[in-house]
Amino acid sequence: MLNQLGKTLILFGLILVAVGIILTLAGRIPFLGRLPGDIYVQKKNFTFYFPITTSILLSILLSALLYLISRR
Repeated sequence: MLNQLGKTLILFGLILVAVGIILTLAGRIPFLGRLPGDIYVQKKNFTFYFPITTSILLSILLSALLYLISRR
């Protein structure tokens, strides 16, 4: 029982480290957030940005990754 809990905590720790690295480097990835289909509206005193295409792409990649992990 404790062995399984330890493995689960290590897995969650590795996932958190990976997410932290991705968030740190996200500003340096040139296409992330500027894909065709991302909504960007800029008016005089108002700016609205909704990265819908980026969100869909990240969702597909994360779903595929979690699917592969769950098959193990």
